[in-house]
Amino acid sequence: MSASIFKTKGIVLRTVTYGETSLIVSVFTERFGVQSYLVNGVRSAAKKGKGGANLFQPAALLDMVVYHQDRKSLQRIKEFHWNRQHEGIFTDITKNAVALFMVELLSKCLRQPEENAALFEFTEDAFMALDRATPVIQANLPLFFSLHLTHFFGVLPRLADAAEREGDVLYFDLVDSMISSRAPRHPHYVTGTAAVTLAELLKVRQPEELEQLFLQREARRQLLQIIERYYMQHIQDFGLLKTLPVLKEILS
Repeated sequence: MSASIFKTKGIVLRTVTYGETSLIVSVFTERFGVQSYLVNGVRSAAKKGKGGANLFQPAALLDMVVYHQDRKSLQRIKEFHWNRQHEGIFTDITKNAVALFMVELLSKCLRQPEENAALFEFTEDAFMALDRATPVIQANLPLFFSLHLTHFFGVLPRLADAAEREGDVLYFDLVDSMISSRAPRHPHYVTGTAAVTLAELLKVRQPEELEQLFLQREARRQLLQIIERYYMQHIQDFGLLKTLPVLKEILS
């Protein structure tokens, strides 16, 4: 069966050099989910610079024309160009660190090449929000993205009714994915200010609302560590995030 040609948007996740002039690129596409593409000749002298390998930086948002064949492990790209060229992500150290964290987190969760338009829209919106973000929003965005990303993989923490009452001591149960005023009967939980802040983050619906969330730097670092533990609890073979130590250092 021959490959068919399709148009799709894509978010670049990872790039590996192939031969002297080509790339193999992992892309989260709007139409086909995560896919691997061979991009021939893109590193040649004639294509360096505009329209070349620089378009395939992690977090780049592209419009692509692709050859697609079901169940094929390596597809091909016919045409590609910026859908939207980021202004801050590729030039600002903090925004780039946040973007690389988001890319790694997404890559660890995407296991099957399946279309998920809602997840693509959420991710695309998050990167666009990061690109134009104020310092407060960009510092809080890793928490928002990592917490709300769990929705698309069926493990979004739930808020018990009691968690809505001010003044209650809250517990974030890492096993049962619940924030409530009832202490779990196992040691895998978080309580105190961290649980309260996570409950507040679950109520945030748009990145712009993060401007009103005031956190100390150490609190952000602690929350990111907790969320990493949560992913390790629920996503098989998740492992440690390599970008997290760098992000925590930059945010400090």
